[in-house]
Amino acid sequence: MTPIDTIDTIDTIDTIDTIIKEPPAKFKKSIMVIPPIIAIAGILFFIFFATSAHPEKAWLVYLTNFLFFTALSAGGLLFSTLMHFTKAKWSHNLAGIAESFAAFFPVSFILFILLFIGQDHVFTWIGVDLHGKGIWLNIPFLFFRDFIAFLILYCLGFAYLYQTLKFRLKNAGKETWLKQFLFRRFEKTPHDPEKIKHRMTIFAGWYMLAFALVFALTGFDLVMSMDPHWYSTLFGAYTFIKAIYAGFGAIIILASILHLNPNFSFNLSSSQLRDMSTLFFGFSIVWGDFFYSQFVVIWYGNIPEETAYIIERTMTSPWKWLAWTVFIVCFIMPFIILLSRKIKESPWCMIVVSSFVLAGLWIEHFLLLGPSYLDHEYFVHNTGIFPISISELIISLTFLSLLIIAILFYLKQFPELLKKGSGEVVQWK
Repeated sequence: MTPIDTIDTIDTIDTIDTIIKEPPAKFKKSIMVIPPIIAIAGILFFIFFATSAHPEKAWLVYLTNFLFFTALSAGGLLFSTLMHFTKAKWSHNLAGIAESFAAFFPVSFILFILLFIGQDHVFTWIGVDLHGKGIWLNIPFLFFRDFIAFLILYCLGFAYLYQTLKFRLKNAGKETWLKQFLFRRFEKTPHDPEKIKHRMTIFAGWYMLAFALVFALTGFDLVMSMDPHWYSTLFGAYTFIKAIYAGFGAIIILASILHLNPNFSFNLSSSQLRDMSTLFFGFSIVWGDFFYSQFVVIWYGNIPEETAYIIERTMTSPWKWLAWTVFIVCFIMPFIILLSRKIKESPWCMIVVSSFVLAGLWIEHFLLLGPSYLDHEYFVHNTGIFPISISELIISLTFLSLLIIAILFYLKQFPELLKKGSGEVVQWK
């Protein structure tokens, strides 16, 4: 083989490698179009489902997905605020990826407002004797306090994000319209690192406090109130711990996918993934502890007003099968599997484990709400019917598509976040 033939062979190999690593532009565009198509089709399906003979089923799935994906987005940003507040240096570019979940905040806020269109089907306690709880459980007051709560949480999140981007985009280009808008704002004030650091710390602390309070309130107002005669003082804390657990799992999935995709410059070291997986493992134990703390107190107290809620969801068909699925997938499985160091360092393994956990947490949301909406007698006389059908999956896929669209939009506007060392600018010596 002559030197010229060798060079031609090398060029051919490089060309093939480029084709494999960089799909054609048409293929990339088609991938970007899929989530919007799914979202539009899912919205139309929900409208059809909500106007059918059983609109309460449609709104049950809507509320379940609203709570679940709102927890994912808020829990994702919480990771960045937590890493900054504690001055953690191992997270680096993971913080930038976590901040992309904040792009779902406006979508979540709109979805919350739309929730009250179906208030007659969403709030099962309307028209029920609340035994003195009507002062707290009434639509105007509930909507007002939750509206203000989400507004404060999201404003604090965006305030923290604004200060963070002030660092990350200091030497960036202005090729996207959102960066152009931000740069016009940034240039009006001097770039003082110490002042920005101080503001970030303040907003991070307030966001974490608001996160705990808002999700505790959400747990009481949008979950526990659906069975208005049941109560648990620990339910609020359980709700925001669950949101953190879900958010961390979502970050692992997104970071691992970006790391494995050769079309992105994002790089995730094995030590970073191991530390993130260890944190995820830790919150699986915390979630299990809060779950057990509620359960054992209710079981030991044996008060009919409290035990009826637990018995229906853990001992009656078909809900008991969902309860066992949640317990195994969200606690037993990660507790055993994530003891392995090699698994915690494997992106593929962590994608699978985190996906199973998130699916289990979605089922847990559905399990808490489902019995309040679906008639128990219906399942008694139709033993072969399972509460989760293709309709629930289609609507859930719609919400997932909206989350993907929001994240892709954010990363397209700020591609610098995917570059190596993008998160180091947040750290100060």
